[in-house]
Amino acid sequence: MKFIKNDKIKFAIVAVIYLLWTIWVGNYWLLLGLPIIFDMYITKKVNWTFWKKREGKNSKAVEWLDAIIFAVIAVTLINIYLFQNYKIPTGSMEKSLLIGDHLFVSKVSYGPRIPNTPIAFPFSQHTLPFTKSTPSFLEWIKWPYKRIAGLGEVKNGDPVVFNFPEGDTVIIEQSNSSYYAIVRQNAYYLMDKDRADGVELKSEAQYTNIARNLIKKNYHVVSRPVDRTDNYIKRCVAIHGDKFQVKDGMVYINDKMQDKPENLQFIYFITTNGTPLNSSSLSKMGIYKSDVMNIGGGRYQIPLTDANAKKLKELSYVVSVERYISQPEFNPDIFPHSADYGWSLDNFGPFVIPEKDATVELNTTNLCLYKRLIETYENNKLEVKDSTIFINGEVAKSYTFKMDYFFMMGDNRHMSLDSRYWGLVPMDHVVGKPLFIWLSLDKEKSFPSNIRWNRMFMSAK
Repeated sequence: MKFIKNDKIKFAIVAVIYLLWTIWVGNYWLLLGLPIIFDMYITKKVNWTFWKKREGKNSKAVEWLDAIIFAVIAVTLINIYLFQNYKIPTGSMEKSLLIGDHLFVSKVSYGPRIPNTPIAFPFSQHTLPFTKSTPSFLEWIKWPYKRIAGLGEVKNGDPVVFNFPEGDTVIIEQSNSSYYAIVRQNAYYLMDKDRADGVELKSEAQYTNIARNLIKKNYHVVSRPVDRTDNYIKRCVAIHGDKFQVKDGMVYINDKMQDKPENLQFIYFITTNGTPLNSSSLSKMGIYKSDVMNIGGGRYQIPLTDANAKKLKELSYVVSVERYISQPEFNPDIFPHSADYGWSLDNFGPFVIPEKDATVELNTTNLCLYKRLIETYENNKLEVKDSTIFINGEVAKSYTFKMDYFFMMGDNRHMSLDSRYWGLVPMDHVVGKPLFIWLSLDKEKSFPSNIRWNRMFMSAK
């Protein structure tokens, strides 16, 4: 113990840890911190912990303040570089990950990112506690994207936590919805209204601009940097370079059908002989009351795993159990939001996921697949004039990508807002990999029966 209390030994330990951290981060300006560490432990010329006395006993309040400051700094560094807690807020990953699961998310699995906005209120993602719209971060200092070396790379089938790609612009009054989806919906509403009124139709871009201006006029619209957008969790079903397609709900990579996640769910229509479904039986299957939609005439709509669908078929009063499959047709809500691509939730693609240094040919038809990547994620000025594409003022017939991209989908396939709606996830949005569940609380039960003991420390798959 005396050995550990020696100031020179303390300095040596802290200095070695600090040097290793500096090498890992790769920013050697941090070496300027070594004289400060030397002074803290050896020369002691400056009282770096100015809130407490160096000699003599401090008050209880000062001791508490010192403990809180240390805890905030330590936890903040841990959250940035090592791991972070994440709570499952929605059912998009049911039944693989449940609403109320608290996850241990590893930042080192794919390499931690240096924060884009380092000046922020501790433990808040984008909004100050007890406020609706006050940002919890300052943009006085903005650092470019940089990822430190990690233990591995994102692989097919990995559950991944990432920053919501369309979260860069948010309508405060409708923060749970995508700003871009709301703009599209309003643009199509205006177009349909003009069509019904017999008014000469404008271009799609004009309707989009009108919708955007109306939203800006009537709502509070804010922008957020990448690291301050909401955190989402989905499964990576395709990585950069993959030829990706969904056929009748099944994922194909390079024309080969992939294995299904164990607890994959689809919407099923259940028909009974008139006998209501037994809520107790559904509860034993892990089916929430809120997931059961009674559509009348002894028919129900429920998201089910293959196992639960089989169990329902075996009930004597169930006449049929049929999986819903969405057919290919143009849907403005489905990526890439173009009538040239009639894709659906269950029939999507094919197309190749862009990867760093790969070049793609561009034309006015396929531009919708890559427009947001080129313009927003890779910071280029993109324009189309008289059917000619311009990037940064120059005619562009092709484009070479600067980043890798991923396609993310929820395991609750018909109940997940994922890449099928808002497109690809860039590498600079990837946060980390969930490793295990350290706490799980059932939203439909009260304490202590709401604790799912069987899920404690279960691997996140």
